[in-house]
Amino acid sequence: MRTIPLLAGTLALVTGILAAEASAAELKVLSAGAMRAVLQELAPAFETASGHKLKIEYATAGVVEQKVAADDEIDVAIITKPRIDKLVREAKIVGGTMKTLASAQIGVAVKKGAAKPDITSVAAFKRALLNAKSVAYADPATGATSGAYLAQAIEKMGISAELKPKTRLVPAGTTQGPRVGEAVARGEAEIGIQPISELLEVEGIDVVGPLPAELQSPDLVYVAGAPYVSEQPIAAKSLIDFLGGPKTAPVYKAKGLHPG
Repeated sequence: MRTIPLLAGTLALVTGILAAEASAAELKVLSAGAMRAVLQELAPAFETASGHKLKIEYATAGVVEQKVAADDEIDVAIITKPRIDKLVREAKIVGGTMKTLASAQIGVAVKKGAAKPDITSVAAFKRALLNAKSVAYADPATGATSGAYLAQAIEKMGISAELKPKTRLVPAGTTQGPRVGEAVARGEAEIGIQPISELLEVEGIDVVGPLPAELQSPDLVYVAGAPYVSEQPIAAKSLIDFLGGPKTAPVYKAKGLHPG
C-alpha cells in the first residue's frame, strides 16, 4: 500500500510550511473529477498541518467553470487550463493565484479479467472500438472535457455512425462527475474511456493503458486558482501552493497523473 508512506511524506512536507498559519479557515473547494483521488489523499495532510478545514465537492470541468462564472461561494477551483484561462480573462479567477497541478491521460478500461484490446496505435484503437459490443465515455452534455474531446476524436476517425448504436454516454452523478469505470464494472459497456486517474478509482475493472499520444487531449491540464469572491484568499493560496508543491509529485504519479 502506497497510501501510508505517501501521506506521511506529505505531512512532513507541509508541517513546517503551514504550522504558523494564524487562524483556521474552512475552505470551499470545487474540483474537476480527475483530481478527486489526489485530493482525497492530500486533504487530510493539509488540514492536519494547517488547521484549516476543506469542504471539497467534485463536478465536471464544465460545471466548475459555470459555478465560478456565477460567483458561487468557492475559495479554490481546480479546472482544466483552457477553462481557467477564460475565467482569468473574465476577472473571475485571480491570475496571480494560479498554479498548474498535473495533467491527465485518457485511458481505456475493461471489466476485470476480460481480454484487453490492442490500443497501441490509432489504427488499433479504432479497430478495438469497432469490434467492441459496447463503448462508454462521459456524456459531453455534462461538461466533461474528456467526453467532448472523445466525441470529436471519434468523429475525426470517421466511425461515429458505426459507434452510435453501441455507445453508452455516462451521465454525471448528483455529487460527482461521470463514473465511466462503474458502467464497465456493471457490464453496461465492454470498453470504457476516461482519464486514467478516474478509472483507477473504480474496483472491478482493469485499466488497459493510455490512448496513443496522437489521441490524447491537450486540454487535460489541471490548474488551481482562487476566485475573486473567495473570503479566505490567504488560506486559499496556501492550499494552492501546497497542492502544486514539488514534493507532492509522488501522490500525483500514484494516482495516474503527471505532476506539473
